[in-house]
Amino acid sequence: MKRAFLIIFLLVFSFLHAAELKQLTFEQAYLGEGEKILNPLPTITGWADDTHYFKLEEGKLFKVDARTGKQKLALDPAAPSYGEILKPLGEQINLLSALDRTNDLKKFLFMKDGDIFLFQADKNRLFRLTETNGEEENPTISPDGNKIAYTLGGDLYVYRLDTQKSSRLTTDGNKDIFNGYASWVYYEEILGRESNYKAFWWSPDSNKIVFMRFDQAEVPLFSLVSSKGIYGNLEQTHYPKTGYPNPKVKMGIAHLADNSVRWIPLNDDSDHYLAFPKWNSDSSEIIFQWLNRDQNHLKILRYNLSLDSIETAYRETQKTWVDFLEKRDYGVFKINDFYLLKNGDLIIRSSKSGWRHIYYIHRDGREKQVTSGEWSVSAVSHVDENKSVIYFTAGVENSTRQDLYQTDFLGVQIKKLTSLKGLHLALVSPGGTYIIDRCSSVTAPDRLELCDSSGKLIRLLGDSVSPKLQEYALAKAELFRIDTEDGFSLPALWFLPPGFEKSKKYPVVLNVYGGPGAPVVIDRFPGFRDHFLAQQGIIVMYVDHRGSGHFGKKGMDLMYRNFGKWEMHDYIQAVKYLRILPFVDNEKIGITGGSYGGYVTAMALTYGADYFQYGIANFGGYDWRLYDTIYTERYMDTPADNPEGYDNACVFKYIDKYKGRLRITHGTMDNNGHMQSTLQFIDKLQDAGKTFEFMLYPEQRHGYRGKKRIASQKADLDFWMRHFFGKTLFN
Repeated sequence: MKRAFLIIFLLVFSFLHAAELKQLTFEQAYLGEGEKILNPLPTITGWADDTHYFKLEEGKLFKVDARTGKQKLALDPAAPSYGEILKPLGEQINLLSALDRTNDLKKFLFMKDGDIFLFQADKNRLFRLTETNGEEENPTISPDGNKIAYTLGGDLYVYRLDTQKSSRLTTDGNKDIFNGYASWVYYEEILGRESNYKAFWWSPDSNKIVFMRFDQAEVPLFSLVSSKGIYGNLEQTHYPKTGYPNPKVKMGIAHLADNSVRWIPLNDDSDHYLAFPKWNSDSSEIIFQWLNRDQNHLKILRYNLSLDSIETAYRETQKTWVDFLEKRDYGVFKINDFYLLKNGDLIIRSSKSGWRHIYYIHRDGREKQVTSGEWSVSAVSHVDENKSVIYFTAGVENSTRQDLYQTDFLGVQIKKLTSLKGLHLALVSPGGTYIIDRCSSVTAPDRLELCDSSGKLIRLLGDSVSPKLQEYALAKAELFRIDTEDGFSLPALWFLPPGFEKSKKYPVVLNVYGGPGAPVVIDRFPGFRDHFLAQQGIIVMYVDHRGSGHFGKKGMDLMYRNFGKWEMHDYIQAVKYLRILPFVDNEKIGITGGSYGGYVTAMALTYGADYFQYGIANFGGYDWRLYDTIYTERYMDTPADNPEGYDNACVFKYIDKYKGRLRITHGTMDNNGHMQSTLQFIDKLQDAGKTFEFMLYPEQRHGYRGKKRIASQKADLDFWMRHFFGKTLFN
């Protein structure tokens, strides 16, 4: 209660006395430099066991008793003896930068010049494990700590510490065939960027490795040309664009007892995707997922190693698309849609009811829907098998809010564990004794709480709220809804300029992403960039359309084979709402986004040209025929199956309507959404005699980094200032 009062006081004080308060600087808002406005939170890296967690403090790793807060030094990376031993790896290398480490903090893996090094902390010794002409990738220690698996040149290897020798487990790796290393489209769209292309998994008994093999020979190459040097450099990647061949994939199991590889017998020549293998607890079975190329039929398959047989554990079909049951890591907080229990039963998160809910799948095929209702489970945070309890987050009361809940396996007793409004991220201890809850809202910065299994507060671990907040002129953040003509109530968030007056006219910038199931209106603290832009006299706004996920899979399904249609319909509804507000300058409504948001921005300035006058489209794709198979075909089918949908979704179709001012940017080495799409877009704009701004960012990928990122941010801000106020912020 005291914290809530303090936050309200600070925000009201800031709003009423904006003229007397400090202005945020660009460096504070965008670079995290200058005077700190918030208190730093403790850096918690995970649970050590059920009653202790790890915390980083002043460069050291501590093991902390959760209940008492008493801490004990677990690792001092700056210890002089460690530093001297690790010096050959580089001045900036320390134990916390290791690529992998054992749970007991005794063994650490590093890479230098493409080779693997092992540091044994208990013996204070550094060993060079490999010395090859190639570059080893993703070295990973086995569960027993005695072996290291890695890939090299498209093949899978294992290094045994007892013999101090490497064994090559596969032999056919080359420029087209990868064993244990993902093809680009799997890395980007299925396994996730956090995988770093790794596509192999140790068995719990450390005697086997399941891996994926990719044959890309039939996948066309896409070329990127680097501008570096005298002649530049050519980079080529197997990139399957919509309708073109995918990499052929299968799963193998490397048996380390005899270094043999046995292939899981799918006996399926259809065009399909495989993903996310999991070992059972005794290493006798592997559970993995199969999805057809149309992505409307998902199977969970169970492979028995001793019988060399496959059975179907679960099957799901939908008229539109089915998502893989994914595993994602967001720093220390993890999301998993697929849990394999010790008895062989499964817990999954599926959208087949029209909303994402939890299902319990018995080994014999029976299933029980654990949660239900017109709301979605956003994440399964933890499954406690011993107590038959599931922890999950969901927007039950409001789709913009995420609370933590607890349920039994049958869904009979569902209990809400959190009370503060906003977004909750939960880190549950392995035995379910404690919960570390990170919570914030649009008006309240992050705080960390330690709670018991019922959600009762035990200790406050950290609070970002600082008295410094009252010294700055911050925007007023408000969550609300915009009703559409056909019955949807769209979530919206805006930041009103400090000292806001209804009698004045303000320009508006709408920030968008717009992809299916990717909401941006969430009740969480946004940082200070939106406050900085609002400080310049601009209303900063976010709106989510009907396919964003707030309206369940039912809402997302409306986008099927229909990219562009409903996004633009609902964003135009938002502009119609803005036009009736007396404090909005109807001639100065802008929109901006990157990637899918770049596409939406370009559609807004063409298809929606009567509603949007200004836009910044960053690294967008403007013709879906030019993007990859897995993402695009999931929602749009192939161009051959849905030619009208691809035509209607293409920005080029609406160029004649363009009449505003658009800034277009792209990185020259973008290997995700290729600059090719942007070049085709500006080619057609030029031929149509349209005026626009265009900026390249040399050597940048999908999104900009380093000094190019700063240059892009400043240029974007100046775009709004020039067109809205006839001035600039930067020289």
